[in-house]
Amino acid sequence: MKDAIAREIGDSVLSAGDAIKIFIYGHPDMTTEGKVSETGNITFPLLGEVAVEGLTPSETERKIADLLESRDILRKPNVVVISVSRQSQMISVLGYVRNQGRFPIEGKRNLTEVLAAAGGIVQDGGDVVTVIRSIGNSFEKKEVDILEMVRAGDRSSDINIQSDDLIYVERAPRFYIYGEVQRAGTYKLERNMTVIQALSTAGGLNLRGTERGIRIQRRDSSGSYQLFTVKSNDLVQPDDVIYIKESLF
Repeated sequence: MKDAIAREIGDSVLSAGDAIKIFIYGHPDMTTEGKVSETGNITFPLLGEVAVEGLTPSETERKIADLLESRDILRKPNVVVISVSRQSQMISVLGYVRNQGRFPIEGKRNLTEVLAAAGGIVQDGGDVVTVIRSIGNSFEKKEVDILEMVRAGDRSSDINIQSDDLIYVERAPRFYIYGEVQRAGTYKLERNMTVIQALSTAGGLNLRGTERGIRIQRRDSSGSYQLFTVKSNDLVQPDDVIYIKESLF
């Protein structure tokens, strides 16, 4: 109950870089001061490394007391943990989210939690999110397919976010359609969308349109545009330009 109340009144959780001081009443020789390591641990006499990341100071007090008692080191120890300084952990969320910017994080936060804190992905945002992380003098890039993760019901790719991570949501791929359709224009390309589905997105044919001889203008590997005649069940690719011809009859 104490821990629950502490969380409600703002006893924030510990994270890497936070400096804390630990007192044991009646045992001044066990007083310890140190920083939470990058792995989320604090080193304490006779116990070694103790995982504290994601715990409030109150929860840390209880954990250390339980460890001291369970290992027959002290009986009913009275433990006090004081937060000496907090290391502000900041991340950047950019691209097609509702609220771009830098955000503080505390404790462990996974990618979907961070995206939710940024207001979620907007309608024009893509399904694949890129996380760029600094590792020493180099950078690591990870791509997470949010849509596939949700469809598969597998949270294993919902990676934990660390301080200074950059999360970027690209614009969703698009296609263009013009000619004899109800609503010519630019549209979001859904995954595995066919030509007939793209045509439906644009409202279908107008009175002069025909599905015969549908043409697509598409960039090849060299960047040049090529013109193809396609069938209604062919897949549309990003940046395709679909042209619907006028019926001659």
